[in-house]
Amino acid sequence: MLMRTDPFRELDRLTQQLLGTSGTWSRPSPMPMDAYRENDEYVIALDLPGVSADAIDIDVERNMLTVKAERRPAAKADDVQVELSERPLGVFSRQVMLADTLDTEHIRADYDAGVLTLRIPIAERAKPRKISISAGGEHKQISG
Repeated sequence: MLMRTDPFRELDRLTQQLLGTSGTWSRPSPMPMDAYRENDEYVIALDLPGVSADAIDIDVERNMLTVKAERRPAAKADDVQVELSERPLGVFSRQVMLADTLDTEHIRADYDAGVLTLRIPIAERAKPRKISISAGGEHKQISG
């Protein structure tokens, strides 16, 4: 029901091959994601540690879900000298193509402990329906 889109993935793979950096060590995704179905909805969970809720933007256009987040640097005093900085800062985005069977009008978002959880209900038209068959020239009836 979900299709992962990452236009730069193939370019990164080719660059790693050309530069010889395609070993077992690779740069982790700044927005790791899990997606799964739970009853009548799809759940997408994105790790965004260190990002405040007001720095997260969620958009849906047609069936393309876009999540943008900005990890801002912590306020430091002028006399602080940074010795090591490994946590990525700046704007990150992730796009997920949603299937037509999902109801994008009723997406719910929850942010707790650095995890953004999106719950997308399955559209009524995509749920299984029982079709009753009557004998003797009567019409078939679809019930929900």
